[in-house]
Amino acid sequence: MPRKLGQHFLVRQAILERIADAACEGGTPQVIEIGPGRGALTRHLLSRAGELHAIELDDSLASYLELEFRDDPRFHLHRGDVLQIDLAQWDSATIVGNLPYYITSPIVERFLSLDDRFPRAVFLVQKEVADRLRASPGSRDYGFLSVRTQLYCEVELILKVPPSSFRPAPKVDSAVVRLKRRTDVPENVNSIVQFASRCFVQKRKTLRNNLRYFYDQRLIDSLPEAGLRAEQIPIHQLIELHAKLEEKQERLARD
Repeated sequence: MPRKLGQHFLVRQAILERIADAACEGGTPQVIEIGPGRGALTRHLLSRAGELHAIELDDSLASYLELEFRDDPRFHLHRGDVLQIDLAQWDSATIVGNLPYYITSPIVERFLSLDDRFPRAVFLVQKEVADRLRASPGSRDYGFLSVRTQLYCEVELILKVPPSSFRPAPKVDSAVVRLKRRTDVPENVNSIVQFASRCFVQKRKTLRNNLRYFYDQRLIDSLPEAGLRAEQIPIHQLIELHAKLEEKQERLARD
């Protein structure tokens, strides 16, 4: 079967079992699997979940999966692009997948945009992306993706995956991460995300430089943090800064 779309198939059974366990921990009535490929992970998920919806873009792989799992009524195949399919059509599910490296960030963002009917996702991603998703302030990996993801989810590293675990072997290390949706997401989270994106417009520049196009310069200069870079500021402090600047900006507009 030809390999398309930059696919690297995970073949090590012990790792496939760990991913399925992480996705279905505590029992999972329904799973959405992104890019099942040849069904290696699908088999482990089906032994743990009540129902599985598999989304596969590659026609040859989709035909193979239809044949391979034709006798299992819990298996449902959906041909198409995960970025175009409405995931919210399935009520309450865990999302899992070996994500193609070139569309990892858009898929993570799709999960973050869902509501709390989708409490967790388990993704196999490039290790570099996993490091960014779970990075702490002050580290070189901490950036807008870290803040955006951690505003919505707790990020847990499940395990690291060496290239030898795939066929064919990629040129980079991979890792499995689990995203657990927070119950304390701020009501104004969209506004906070927009603020964070402005703080990280140019990562190496200070808040004073990055925010001067969005707030009155006097307000920015009054902040003790104005001379810091966004990568130095923890998420709770970014939330406080956002609230402080918005309040001062509104007050200035009224005066």
